Amino acid sequence: MIRRSFGGWVGAAALAFATVACSQTDPGITTKVKAKLAADDTVKAYRIDVDTKDRVVTLSGEVDTAGAKARAVELARETEGVQSVVDNTMIKAGMTPPGGLDDAGQAKVGEEAREARPGAENAAEATGDAAITAKVKTKFLADTSIAGLKIDVDTTNNVVTLSGTVTSAAERARAVSVAKGTDGVKSVVNKLKVGT
Repeated sequence: MIRRSFGGWVGAAALAFATVACSQTDPGITTKVKAKLAADDTVKAYRIDVDTKDRVVTLSGEVDTAGAKARAVELARETEGVQSVVDNTMIKAGMTPPGGLDDAGQAKVGEEAREARPGAENAAEATGDAAITAKVKTKFLADTSIAGLKIDVDTTNNVVTLSGTVTSAAERARAVSVAKGTDGVKSVVNKLKVGT
């Protein structure tokens, strides 16, 4: 009984350590910052790109107020694991209405959709790159055999690029399989490395 209890504690501690370690990687930090931005009422309507290298977060994109710009930087700085923030966001009045995408953003999504499926008359028929990235990332985080926080997902013209480090060839193969099986994905570029 004591031995079983001790083993459970050791396993729980190892899982907690692994979770913290995963969240400290650059892709893990990027995911946490994006999640904070998406959940915040001040900045969630804007398209802010988040990139992390050596725990330095770079924000880029356009917002329509100084308050939104300051809030995005504040949220990134407060994210666990972030050493510093480079703010490349620009203020552009009228950039995004309070309800979501502006006309230019909707036009870009529509253009991506038409490129993804030539001849498609309705942009709703195709999926934009940002939506594909979000769907793949969500699948990774839900799959217990994939360390989703360690994998960076980028999508261009419906082609998904996976980069980062995974623990085994099986995990790498599973990540590629899950990405390929995501609706709207044309192909997958595998840049995943096996390591610790």
